[in-house]
Amino acid sequence: MSPRSITKPAAGAAAALLLVTGAGLLAGCGTQTRSDASGTSVVAAQAAVRPGRLQQPVQTTEKDWKPVAEALGRTGTLMKGTVYHVALPRKDLKVTTQGVAIKPGLSLGGYANFAKYHDGTMLMGDLVVTETELPKVTDALQAAGIEQTALHKHLLQQSPPVWWTHVHAMGDPVKLAQGLKSALDATAIPPASPPPPTQPPIALDTAGIDKALGRKGTADGGIYKFTVARKQAVNDGTHVLPAALGLTTGINFQPLGGNKAAINGDFVMTAPEVQTVIQALRKGNIDIVELHNHSLTDQPRLFYMHFWATADGVTLAKALRPALDATDPTPAS
Repeated sequence: MSPRSITKPAAGAAAALLLVTGAGLLAGCGTQTRSDASGTSVVAAQAAVRPGRLQQPVQTTEKDWKPVAEALGRTGTLMKGTVYHVALPRKDLKVTTQGVAIKPGLSLGGYANFAKYHDGTMLMGDLVVTETELPKVTDALQAAGIEQTALHKHLLQQSPPVWWTHVHAMGDPVKLAQGLKSALDATAIPPASPPPPTQPPIALDTAGIDKALGRKGTADGGIYKFTVARKQAVNDGTHVLPAALGLTTGINFQPLGGNKAAINGDFVMTAPEVQTVIQALRKGNIDIVELHNHSLTDQPRLFYMHFWATADGVTLAKALRPALDATDPTPAS
């Protein structure tokens, strides 16, 4: 999800955050806290949201999300106390593109993210479905009142044909989880499995890739990954949207041997950045796969661009760097 907002975070985002946090401080003075049905502590004066105020996500605990995990039959991970992330990788699929056997962590990693607000719980996700599963998944989502906000592909020529559909809904968290479960039941997405005790080695010059991109990646299931948030605040007109909901640039490297890699992922951009990113990618001989939106009401309006290439890993990282720098990324930590 994304929004239409300030292009310069120094003025706009700071002012928006000051307005929201300042309102929270004022509302908190002299008020009492209470616990809602899930056990989450909230400020009573803030529970009734005033028109024109952007809602911040509520801080939660793992315990708050236990009913969601039970409804889904899958356990997630709480990120920064606000976003409950449930991974939905297609480990069952054997997908190839341009002669490369795609590992699930490179391109096939679906997910469902939940965030609690004072007016309900938000669901945002991306489901990886085969072409034969897609109609049944669509029908199940629509029957559950879960919106589809995007439908696209992450890869060029591929076998078998695979689609990615983004979903969004607001409401009771357990009902949202039950509705999502009905859509997952229309697929062959396998049940969750624990991560391996040790990560497989990454046969790439990861130090060189880190240096070229100006930040450190993470090994995950044989894939070397970078997740980069934007500097500016994003909202949907009513709610502040944490980057962890899926509003980030993802860059993934899959080793191919001899320090070569296949790269796939997507850049998150505002409209003025799109052409600059395209030009930077093409200058580095990186193919453009898709250009689309993930959300319907994001502010500022965000666009996402998927890409693909195979070559020396460090060479690809150097080619990706100008495109990344054009998207107003947060500094490397």
